Amino acid sequence: MYSFWKVCRTGEFAINETIIPKGAVEIIFNLGSNPIHAEVNQHPVTVPKCFIQAYSTSPIYLCLSANQTFFGVTLKPSVVKHIFNFPPSICANHVFDLTVCDHSIYSLWHQLGELNNFHEQIASFTEWLCKRLPQPSPLEIAFNDFLNNDNYTGLSVKQLADQLCYSTRQLSRKLIELTGMNAENILLYKKYLQAMHLIHTSELSLTEIAYNSNFFDQSHFIKTFKGYSCLTPHEYRKRKSETIGHIVVSA
Repeated sequence: MYSFWKVCRTGEFAINETIIPKGAVEIIFNLGSNPIHAEVNQHPVTVPKCFIQAYSTSPIYLCLSANQTFFGVTLKPSVVKHIFNFPPSICANHVFDLTVCDHSIYSLWHQLGELNNFHEQIASFTEWLCKRLPQPSPLEIAFNDFLNNDNYTGLSVKQLADQLCYSTRQLSRKLIELTGMNAENILLYKKYLQAMHLIHTSELSLTEIAYNSNFFDQSHFIKTFKGYSCLTPHEYRKRKSETIGHIVVSA
């Protein structure tokens, strides 16, 4: 139900980083001592020590100092409500300070900061998480599979509802709870995500990527991609870094 990552920058130069929407629900611990300033949903924020971010529909802009350490956990969307008693849609287009809603988070942040070994940090977080995590229901597994799988981009809302044994209205209500988007919008969002993945990992032409991601045509592809990322597909291909969805330039 989750995976882990860690980024350590020591003695390097300051950078400006753009994170375009990438369809992930993540808990992120800022283990460094330097404050991080960001622009989220067109609002300036100071990034909390531990925060959760869910499905974003616009880029996040970060100013990162030369020394920075992040420990992150990518969660399945349905898990959030079990852990924190609120749906992930609450965190869409926000960096939501978790220390406000769960006092154990601050202790966990201290504990993770004292552990330099990535595997020890994983073990520490897993121990904390397992006390809060029930077994997912078959329906939760089905929704998580839909949201994390590229195989559904060609479906209509009706076809998806039938596949999940929901009415179209129930489907949209559930997807709004999980992502902040209704069924029609999340299907379009998934096309964008698949296109971003193909731009990042393949040598396909942009026309081929538009076709493989089930866009109506090239102009629909460009308009949709720019609507979420504020970049054309061509601009993203030129500026992308090694990490999908991330663009890095010197400050």
